[in-house]
Amino acid sequence: MNYENIIYEKSDYIARITLNRPKTMNAMCPELNDEIGKAITEVNDDDEVKVVIFKGAGRALSAGADLNRVGFVYGWKEPKPGEKSRRPPQRVRLHFDRRTFWEQALQLLLCQKLTIVQAHGYLLGAALEFFINADLIIVSEDCKLGHVEERLGLAGTTVSPNLVLRCGLTRALELCITGKMIDGKEACAIGMVNRAVPADKLEAEVNELAEGLARYPRDGIAIGKAARQYLYDMMGITQGLTRTFLMHTMQTNISFEPDEFNFFKQRRDQGVHDAAHGKHDFYKALDK
Repeated sequence: MNYENIIYEKSDYIARITLNRPKTMNAMCPELNDEIGKAITEVNDDDEVKVVIFKGAGRALSAGADLNRVGFVYGWKEPKPGEKSRRPPQRVRLHFDRRTFWEQALQLLLCQKLTIVQAHGYLLGAALEFFINADLIIVSEDCKLGHVEERLGLAGTTVSPNLVLRCGLTRALELCITGKMIDGKEACAIGMVNRAVPADKLEAEVNELAEGLARYPRDGIAIGKAARQYLYDMMGITQGLTRTFLMHTMQTNISFEPDEFNFFKQRRDQGVHDAAHGKHDFYKALDK
């Protein structure tokens, strides 16, 4: 299959899916999400593949949602100052969010092969929410992780069962309510990721792990993944993805008062770069 936003490679029982939008630091967008989903389907259908590695081209695995397109993916039209624009219908938002935050996330969570995330640079926002559904997460020590998109005005709605189970309710709430970033070392210390290694050793570390995992028999991997699906159902992790997509649609109905930071207004008036930096300046007290 031909891809435009990812690079798909396979050798020695290992598939590598490389996010390939380096100019945007592999920001998540519908086209990229769809191709990741198609690649996971390709992996599931290939009996030669035992392990899948997800990585990113350029400076990061992914800096999160593409802020140039937040809101517009629903067909939202940006009004000029003083104008009002009809918001996209709920059915349009629910349809998009179901696909993005439920179907595609479920594809990764229930991928029939062993999955490893290889993160360098940044793993933020929508990308962190997606890739936390992998079996194993290996990061560089200087990688920055966080639910920074909370600072669009969400205040903790991205907290998920998977994040809570990985690092505990106390830390999960802090990360999601504040939207602050932590480095790979801290992410490993709190259990969010499995390993944090020096950046120059990340590739070798992941490859060595993948090669070791590929020694398992195909049936053993398939049975292990089926067993985890049963566990995820019992623990409510799969139900948590339903909550995620519904909450995302609800978040798109936020109203901002005059004294509150409105990213969408700032993006319209100042551009996405200044608006993105402005939201972090507005919430800088939460970075401690």
